Amino acid sequence: MPIKAPPFQVRQLRRSGRNVQEAAPGRRQAAYTRVGSAVRASTTGHGFHLVGTLRAAADRGARIENGCVKFQPEDVRGAVRRGKESNLIVFVVDASGSMAARDRLSAVTGAVHALLGDAYQRRDRVAVISVRGSQPELLLPPTSSIDIAHRRLNQVKTGGRTPLPEGLQLAHEVIEREHRREPGRRAIMVVLSDGRATGKSGVQHLRQVADTIARRGLTAAVVIDCENTARIKLGLAKELAHNLGAPCVEVAELNADAVTGIISAF
Repeated sequence: MPIKAPPFQVRQLRRSGRNVQEAAPGRRQAAYTRVGSAVRASTTGHGFHLVGTLRAAADRGARIENGCVKFQPEDVRGAVRRGKESNLIVFVVDASGSMAARDRLSAVTGAVHALLGDAYQRRDRVAVISVRGSQPELLLPPTSSIDIAHRRLNQVKTGGRTPLPEGLQLAHEVIEREHRREPGRRAIMVVLSDGRATGKSGVQHLRQVADTIARRGLTAAVVIDCENTARIKLGLAKELAHNLGAPCVEVAELNADAVTGIISAF
C-alpha cells in the first residue's frame, strides 16, 4: 500500500516547483497551458477570444454599423486556457551498498516503467541518476520512451561510496538544461537516500548543493527516507529534505507502488 505525502506537504511541493511560464500540456496537474478550457480573455492569450474582443471594442466605444463591428488591433483578445501540465521527473537513487541498493533501484525501475507506460496520456519525461562510487551516473537521460528506459536500466551496478552532493548537482544540471529547452515543463526531483554523503566532498558540500537547488527554485522535490530502521536513526534524510525545502517521506515497504504513489500526490 503506497504511503503518500500529507496534503499540506503536497501544497508545499507545488509552490516550490511552480514555473512562472506557461506549462507544457500534459495530463498530471492542473495548469495554464496552450490547450484546454478557456478561463478568461487576455492580450497575451492563444487564438481568438470572441467575447473578450467584443468587450474590448465596446469599452473603446466601438459601435455596430450595418450589422458589423469595426475592430482595432488593440481590441483583439486571445484565450487563457487551463488544462493539465506534463512533468520532468528526475530520480536520484543511492546505489551504494548491496542488497538495499538493489531494492532501491528495483523500486525506481518499476516506478519508471509505470510512469512511462502512462506517458502517452501524461506526456511525462523521466530521468534516473545513480549515486555510487566516485561519481554519479546519468543512467537514463530524460526520455518518454519505455523501450529506452528498459534498455538503460536493465543491468545497473551497485556498491561503493555515496557521492550524494555530486548526484544532486548532476540532477540540478539536468533540470536546468531541460528548463532552458522546455521552460513550461515542471520538474520533480525524487531522492531515494538515507541522507549519508560518504563521498570525498562530505556533508557540508551536500548542504550547500541542496540550499542552491532550493534557492534556484526550478524543481519541486521529495526525499524518500531509506535509512535502515534496524540501526539508530541519524535523521540525515530529514535534514536533506529540510535543506531542499522538501518533505521527507517514509514508507513501510519500498517498492514501485510506493514510489509512484508518492509522485501521484504532486
